[in-house]
Amino acid sequence: MSLFSEDTIYVSEKNSQTAVFEEIYQSLLAKKLVSENFLDNLIEREVNYPTGLDLAPISQELPNIAIPHTESEFVNTTRIVPIKLKKDIPFHNMIQPDEVMNVRFLFMILNQNGEEQSGLLADIMDFINSVEQTELIQFFNEEDPKMIYQFLEKNFKGENLND
Repeated sequence: MSLFSEDTIYVSEKNSQTAVFEEIYQSLLAKKLVSENFLDNLIEREVNYPTGLDLAPISQELPNIAIPHTESEFVNTTRIVPIKLKKDIPFHNMIQPDEVMNVRFLFMILNQNGEEQSGLLADIMDFINSVEQTELIQFFNEEDPKMIYQFLEKNFKGENLND
């Protein structure tokens, strides 16, 4: 089972968290991957539990990312939804919630089984830490959803995957 699907890889030109969340939500809802309450809960959870992640400790050349997600009751599948942002969007830092950072890439987690949440977070961090830095920088700059998908299929080695 892959955690990615080619039809849920996005490149967004929106310039706010809410606008990006709404754009992706409309698509996921149309595909019946999330419930109608997903958007409100995603926005509320991001306010209370920020998901911005500073990748500078890994490399100054990497963009900051965010890993937005909400409770499993609002999703109908387990999947990671990559979202390349064409514009920097401010997110609060997961580790230091008072700190605001500009983010350029989202890994939105859809998690039907609540227990896997930390495992999926760990898988994303393992991916970032295990891929060659120059390849990772190219990946985060990629704007073709098909190329993003192919790179993830080749390089993402999550523990929740069966090869």
